Amino acid sequence: MDTTIFETTESQVRSYCRSWPTVFTAASGSTLTDEQGKEYIDFFSGAGALNYGHNNPELRTELLNYLSSDALVHSLDMMTPAKREFLTAFKEIILQPRELDYKVMFPGPTGTNTVETALKLARKVTGRQHILSFTNAFHGMTLGSLSVTGNSMKRQGAGMPLTNSSKIPYDNYLDGETADFLWLERVLEDSGSGVDKPAAIIVETVQGEGGLNAARAEWLRGLRELTQRHDILLIVDDVQAGCGRTGTFFSFEEAGIVPDIVCVSKSISGYGMPMALTLFTPELDVWAPGEHNGTFRGNNPAFVTATAALRRYWADDSFQNGHLAKVIDTVQDALTKIAIEVEDTSVKGRGLLTGLYFQDPQIAGKVAAAGFEKGLLMETSGPQDEVLKLMPALNIDLVVLERGLNILADCIADVTGQDITLVFEPATATA
Repeated sequence: MDTTIFETTESQVRSYCRSWPTVFTAASGSTLTDEQGKEYIDFFSGAGALNYGHNNPELRTELLNYLSSDALVHSLDMMTPAKREFLTAFKEIILQPRELDYKVMFPGPTGTNTVETALKLARKVTGRQHILSFTNAFHGMTLGSLSVTGNSMKRQGAGMPLTNSSKIPYDNYLDGETADFLWLERVLEDSGSGVDKPAAIIVETVQGEGGLNAARAEWLRGLRELTQRHDILLIVDDVQAGCGRTGTFFSFEEAGIVPDIVCVSKSISGYGMPMALTLFTPELDVWAPGEHNGTFRGNNPAFVTATAALRRYWADDSFQNGHLAKVIDTVQDALTKIAIEVEDTSVKGRGLLTGLYFQDPQIAGKVAAAGFEKGLLMETSGPQDEVLKLMPALNIDLVVLERGLNILADCIADVTGQDITLVFEPATATA
């Protein structure tokens, strides 16, 4: 295995290749293969960008047909049939059944692009500069997104002050009983508090990078009520938790709230191709033409696969309530069993943005490393990398899923010395 060119020419900033030091050559569904022919079960899913697995055959067929037709690949924000099909499908399959009246903006192809757009729009609409975000939040690596991110290592990489934002406690950050919004309510009502009213509050319903902290539905409803009372825009960053990863298409559906602005990326293209959306209520659509633009908004192949994914998996509730629900139940049952048997361990997250917290912060990393050796790809999360993070594909074959969970149990047993036995119902269904 020759890795010389990566080590001599690529920047030191590379990270995932250090955790998984092999050269991957092929991928299908939830399995990757390296140059030595070793297979790995993927519980990473491209950091959530591959919710429907690698090289999904139904999406690939649509993509190959499009690419062989001489249709437009790049089109800025010009009108194309591919964009028309996506907007139509997104409106009819996702927005209308959920009674969501959102305008759709293509801000650029990445998650941080949609977050930057949301912050910029909130400031433009309200005329205010300040943004509130939460402890342990992660919203992206560009300067605006970093300003609302909590991770100190990532913030230090900015090389300059990150201003016009403040952090407030996320759900259960304090003692679990303190009225989380009491301080904020007081300072917003007190003209002598010295705290400027913010333009917006940005929140992840599950903090993917911050330790898989999952906000309670009642906490999210309280946040929505507070922002409405004080005329503050609520932005939900659904870049990682959205597109079905928590069990519903949008992660905020369970709480029954309607954010003012929603950031979507990662798996919206369905195939791992760059694509992002910023959704907002019609009254917030105050942009002048061209006031916010970008060269790669018109990624037509991504529109094609995104449309195919919506029609294949979300046209009705059969996938959500069938295979996806079964995968979630299988993962959560296995994690709960492990947490019961392994001392000082608990289940974190929600749906398939989930994992295990270890009181000893070294264990998660050791388990992830053992997983790589045994053919299972996982990453860690949290301020001290104390959480083992699992993000299998939503449509993963149940047999493959169970094999991966058994490897996980073996790795935890090897690291902790605790015997773990997982028992599954017969796995016969596939997506």
